[in-house]
Amino acid sequence: MSPSLHDQFDSVWLADFEFRQPDGDRPCPICMVSTELFTGQTIRLWADELAGMRTVPFPTGPRSLFVAYYASAELGCFLALGWPMPQRILDLYVEFRNATNGLPVPCGAGLLGAMAYYGLDAMGAAEKDALRELAQRGGPYTAEERQALLDYCESDVRCLERLLPRMLPDIDVPRALMRGRYMAAVARMEWTGTPIDTATLAEMRDHWRQIQGRLIEHVDRDYGVYDGRTFKRDRFAQWLACHGICWPHLESGELALDDNTFREMSRAFPGVAPLRELRHTLGELRLESLAVGVDGRNRCLLSPFRSKTGRNQPSNSKFIFGPSCWMRSLIQPSPGQAVAYVDYSQQEFGIVAALSEDPAMMDAYASGDPYLAFAKQAGAAPPDATKESHKQVRDQFKVCALAVQYGMAEQSLALKLGQPQAHARQLLGLHRQTYPRFWRWSENAVMYAMLHGRLYTTFGWQIRVGNEANPRSLANFPAQANGAEMLRLACSLATEAGITVCAPVHDAVLIESPSGQIEAAVARTRQAMAEASRIVLNGFEIRSDAVTVCGPDRYFDERGKRMWETVGQILKDISAETIRETVIGFTPGLDITARLT
Repeated sequence: MSPSLHDQFDSVWLADFEFRQPDGDRPCPICMVSTELFTGQTIRLWADELAGMRTVPFPTGPRSLFVAYYASAELGCFLALGWPMPQRILDLYVEFRNATNGLPVPCGAGLLGAMAYYGLDAMGAAEKDALRELAQRGGPYTAEERQALLDYCESDVRCLERLLPRMLPDIDVPRALMRGRYMAAVARMEWTGTPIDTATLAEMRDHWRQIQGRLIEHVDRDYGVYDGRTFKRDRFAQWLACHGICWPHLESGELALDDNTFREMSRAFPGVAPLRELRHTLGELRLESLAVGVDGRNRCLLSPFRSKTGRNQPSNSKFIFGPSCWMRSLIQPSPGQAVAYVDYSQQEFGIVAALSEDPAMMDAYASGDPYLAFAKQAGAAPPDATKESHKQVRDQFKVCALAVQYGMAEQSLALKLGQPQAHARQLLGLHRQTYPRFWRWSENAVMYAMLHGRLYTTFGWQIRVGNEANPRSLANFPAQANGAEMLRLACSLATEAGITVCAPVHDAVLIESPSGQIEAAVARTRQAMAEASRIVLNGFEIRSDAVTVCGPDRYFDERGKRMWETVGQILKDISAETIRETVIGFTPGLDITARLT
């Protein structure tokens, strides 16, 4: 075993739990097995023994290393048992993702996939699935089943015991411990969950088919593109032509109707947004999949480090922030409680300004409105211009700045702007002239990735680069992946400070506290987010904003407020019709007075 672990730690404990966890609920531990790497000491404990323990049966201080595979699952069991979190965590799942990010992984990123990747034998997938199903079934268990689950649990620990030495030579332990630290924050956030208006959710589920039909009637009045429940391409093409909107096409010549295209075009043409929300709601929203526990809180796997940039990638159908943004209005703190959505302001612009050390770009971010500042620096707006006086100019320069961060070419930018390609080319040229240091840094980052086969964040999250690498994705990696580093550290700092974080959301967090303490909680959260930005960006600070809601009021995302109000009115209409039918046998179109006489 590597002497570095002996040098840094007095003990190294490898552990695994089996637990039961219905969708939306907290984990219920069934058994645990742990082994100390240096001495071979093994501990096997069943649920009743675990429940009787007031603390962890092995050391968890700074001189002891806790090793697991997908540690947030194990740490969720720690929370269920009331145990303190280990102070040093090494998650081999995270390190396997980091080692192989961007490379093909034939057997997946699970424990069996990692074992196969390193040429190590493990339990067969079918047997493992059967024992997982046994754990999820719940008790009571026979003596034979208890033995089988404990043995299965120990087999995973033995896999860790063989996997660790194979992976360790390529692990940067100090940075790996930072990633393990975040997995403890993930466990706390998954344990907390987000408060949901379960009564309205249940009503929506009961009437979802009716709601969909009436939504089409309501929204399509302004478009005329539906025939019943069918979206008609030719009608949409006519609507676009009438409104002078140039829409992207596929290679086949057909209109591109995927959700990403609708999302991008909605930003350039707000009139498209209600139609996009409708299509997304009809096509992708699965109300029954939203994971809500018996306590009325939304919980699901946050799937940390799942994306190539290292961001969380929870299930869109199970996570309250995954479906259409109008659904977020189901978030409702109980009376006496409050939630706050605290998000970084123009995070990606600030990140690339700081990393590239472009003085003009840093000045633009420091101004408080980097997009208007860009227009002023480029000479397209006077020094005394405001967001109100030069809104159109600012909007165009904002689209340009964001397009550059995503590696967008002039043709795509022209579509987003709804302007000729020459205009997009001019804007991109102004960006190059205004921020030359940024452009050199960005191009150098792509060249480094192509030459060395990998690209890193500040704290070592990497992407491996193959022969078919996309330069635009590589150009966008530093902003996205360092943004992920920043939010991970902010979540770690906030949860460790005792702030109740319900969920992380791309560049934001949702927090909760008693109503009378929410302002203080927001202030502490913003401090944590500012500190995280300074650490990641070598002293450069990214601002944050906050929106606070006190129960029983509900949270609103402005982009989805209109759709939520429409759905709410439809529910009221359905409820009123149901009451009339129940009380007097009324059906739409029937003469009530005739019925009463």
